[in-house]
Amino acid sequence: MKHLSAFVAAGYLVAMVACTPQKPTTTYTITLADSLAGTPLDGRLLLLISSNDAAEPRFQVSDDPGTQLVYGMDVEGYTAGGQVQFTGNEFGYPLEHLYDLPEGDYYVQALLHVYETFHLATGHTVKLPMDNGEGQHWNTSPGNLYSKPVQVHIAPGRDIEIELTEVIPPIEPPKDTKYIKHVKMKSERLSKFWGRDMYLGANVLLPEGFADHPEARYPLIVFHGHFPYTFGGFRTEPPDEDLEPDYSARFNLHGYNKIQQQEAYAFYQKWIARDFPRVIILQVQHANPYYDDSYAVNSANLGPYGDAITYELIPFVEEKFRGIGEGWARFTYGGSTGGWEALAVQVMYPKEYNGCFAACPDPIDFRAYTVVNIYADDNAYYVQGDHRKVLRPGMRNYLGHIKTTLKDMNYRELALGTKSRSGQQWDIWEAVYSPQGDDGYPVRIWDKKTGEINHEVAKYWQENYDLRHILERDWDKLGPDLQGKIHIYCGEMDNYYLNNAVYLMEDFLESTTDPYYDGEVDYGARDEHCWNGDHNNPNAISRLRYNTMYMNKIMKRIAASAPAGADLTSWRY
Repeated sequence: MKHLSAFVAAGYLVAMVACTPQKPTTTYTITLADSLAGTPLDGRLLLLISSNDAAEPRFQVSDDPGTQLVYGMDVEGYTAGGQVQFTGNEFGYPLEHLYDLPEGDYYVQALLHVYETFHLATGHTVKLPMDNGEGQHWNTSPGNLYSKPVQVHIAPGRDIEIELTEVIPPIEPPKDTKYIKHVKMKSERLSKFWGRDMYLGANVLLPEGFADHPEARYPLIVFHGHFPYTFGGFRTEPPDEDLEPDYSARFNLHGYNKIQQQEAYAFYQKWIARDFPRVIILQVQHANPYYDDSYAVNSANLGPYGDAITYELIPFVEEKFRGIGEGWARFTYGGSTGGWEALAVQVMYPKEYNGCFAACPDPIDFRAYTVVNIYADDNAYYVQGDHRKVLRPGMRNYLGHIKTTLKDMNYRELALGTKSRSGQQWDIWEAVYSPQGDDGYPVRIWDKKTGEINHEVAKYWQENYDLRHILERDWDKLGPDLQGKIHIYCGEMDNYYLNNAVYLMEDFLESTTDPYYDGEVDYGARDEHCWNGDHNNPNAISRLRYNTMYMNKIMKRIAASAPAGADLTSWRY
């Protein structure tokens, strides 16, 4: 399907149609309300259709079997009164074509995901959705425009009018407390790359007694993960007795909200106990125009986030909150995206951190890029034989039952945004790992429509971001600085098949490292995504205990590795 663009003509935004629908279809005309007059807007215009009113259609698009529909079109120069028409050729998910939608009653909604223009230091000009404090979510991003859902009867030949009248409001920033502080700093490195002021933030959990011990200097522990609005999982009050119990479908647990509150309060009680280590925990806020975080490494498309976090943000926080400020007193941990980041920053900056604890990490060996070997396979979506091809799975449960395919996950992203701009998982991997294209956007690792893999791009990924390959290639230089620092944990039934890459990493670490890596790789039998090394509790509980999970191991590492003359006492009170 050819890409559809839009342009302004005679005061109206007109969609250019590249081909004629194969079947009669409904026409959807989307108008920007006069009340929203202002600067012409660029962005991704989304048409959302649902067969139920359980929620607004913009909140019903997912990888689940029950997902509702989304169709997308790139627009430029969208002004008040301007009109765009969806006529049936626009790419969509899960039904690829609008003309395949059966006649019936539906709820429809439109949303404009607004793009900003960036003039990059590389000389390219790109249009991308800037994060606006929400953590890069297209359906809740402040400033995005949308229509109120309406119920309509969809039938061939019928015209449906939709008007964008609503604006998603700004998000109120979180408030500081005695223990939790929120800081923000301008990054000179990132501002130079993006051609505009760019900021890094941090949610900081201060130790008990911080104000009473001005002489103390503290170790710093970086908790990596997706965008954190504030420091979660920490509660100074007992659970709310009047809280209405909810149900967690993921864990098949009633009252999981109460369990979460209890675990958050239990963490607070541990945090203030006399025998708990006095340390600072930092969560990085590095949402960017491509995703809710940067993967904490330098990238051709995202810029020098690795250097900005390690050499700008962390020293800033350590100076402000009396951190020790030396590599032996810094540690990092996290799960999933945060697991990859924890390991990656340890590998990329081996002297700046004294240990990583990487749980259920995103693929750390691209021979197992979930279920794809990007070096040997020709197609990401299918296993192909002489007479048939089989779709590759994208997500499973602990029994191996498939929830979605890799193709469908990527098609959802393609409907939400072209040029790696969906703000979703596969696109951010591509944005971080790929070289920058001639147009200023990431070069595709595979054709998003067909799944055909670009092996030249795969080679670039291997040399720059395949963590197992980098360790094997450079172990003679990295090994001495990483000995005793690498700890990896993964469930053997990880929902996204992430355990496969961990096996490959373990093969290298255990059998070919000289010096021996002297760390830990551990697995949870039948455990799903985000297993973090806890053999005594179910995943529903252990995932709530990251902040205490590795503390004893960190203290042992400090005792064994701190240099002569290191401050081991001021923070021990």
